[in-house]
Amino acid sequence: MTEVFTAIALVIVIEGLLPAISPATYRRAAMQLGAMPDRVIRYTGLGLMIVGAIVLHLLH
Repeated sequence: MTEVFTAIALVIVIEGLLPAISPATYRRAAMQLGAMPDRVIRYTGLGLMIVGAIVLHLLH
């Protein structure tokens, strides 16, 4: 169970890097994301989940 919380904590840290380092870039990225169709966002998310699951499988 500790590994799950460690993974969640790392995700939170990584998600906070861009807004902490460059808020203007983060704002532009968020605006561009808001202009994208739902389909593109959905497929991007699914693709990232698949890549993450493959990497996780290879590491363990």
